[in-house]
Amino acid sequence: MSVVRSHRYSVADADLEEFLARRSSLIAAVREGHPGLTHVVLIQLEDGAYTDTWHWETAEQMGAALAALSTFPEAPLTMALTKDGIALNGQVVDER
Repeated sequence: MSVVRSHRYSVADADLEEFLARRSSLIAAVREGHPGLTHVVLIQLEDGAYTDTWHWETAEQMGAALAALSTFPEAPLTMALTKDGIALNGQVVDER
């Protein structure tokens, strides 16, 4: 089964367009160096916060990308536009 890293955070309305552009650059950079990233889903919740779930083929691929996070200058630039962030790792148990 695939694994995921799920983030929850807030983004100010005034920063959303820039955040989406930076996030897109970050995703492209991660995929270039770590092809195990299968898809990424951003959802705005009814309370205004976002969940951002990154799906990986294996835990090893996700771990390698997380270990290399400091090599992606896009990461701190993107996350600088968020607040109240948390991240959780998990394994997909059922997907239909």
